[in-house]
Amino acid sequence: MPFLSQFRAAPNLLTLLRLFIIPFLVIQILDGNYRTAFALFILAGISDGMDGLLARWLSQHTTLGQYLDPIADKLLLSTLFIVLTHVGLIPRYVTVLVFSRDLGILLIATLLFATGTLRNFRPSFFGKLNTLVQIVTLLVVLFQKIVPYAAVGTLRDVLVQSIAYLAPLSAAQYAWIILRRLSAHESSTAPLVSSGQR
Repeated sequence: MPFLSQFRAAPNLLTLLRLFIIPFLVIQILDGNYRTAFALFILAGISDGMDGLLARWLSQHTTLGQYLDPIADKLLLSTLFIVLTHVGLIPRYVTVLVFSRDLGILLIATLLFATGTLRNFRPSFFGKLNTLVQIVTLLVVLFQKIVPYAAVGTLRDVLVQSIAYLAPLSAAQYAWIILRRLSAHESSTAPLVSSGQR
């Protein structure tokens, strides 16, 4: 499929919708309209689930979608962490940990790409768990502003603290994965280097 035509694929249109939602979501939070912000975040989550389903149902797997979908997800979550930290709903140190982890993963992906070992690289268990907890935390933080019950506030605090532990833990797991891959890559190329030197 031609590159420009990929933008018209239904799954990619949903992903673009998710990107389009982000600035409006930020505006609603800054204006204190948490009900609308909560609804927009739910809509973004639905679009995230639907784009993958549509890609399978319609057989519209595109190169653009492979890159655009994770970028949209990461941009949505990162933007929410920044703006919610700005309005005092998420501690700064948690957002710093989240961004430090993401930066580390970006460096890892770059290293894997440079060594030709990026192929078949999948999110780790703790990576998936960390992302899930981040999403639930953001939902609860927004929901707590709508329904300010003590129990919701307690759940929010527990989830926020969980991110503080999961972010470095998942980063460590990714570091372990990259070390194993690099070690395997060096082992597989060593005989070729040796034979070339003879």
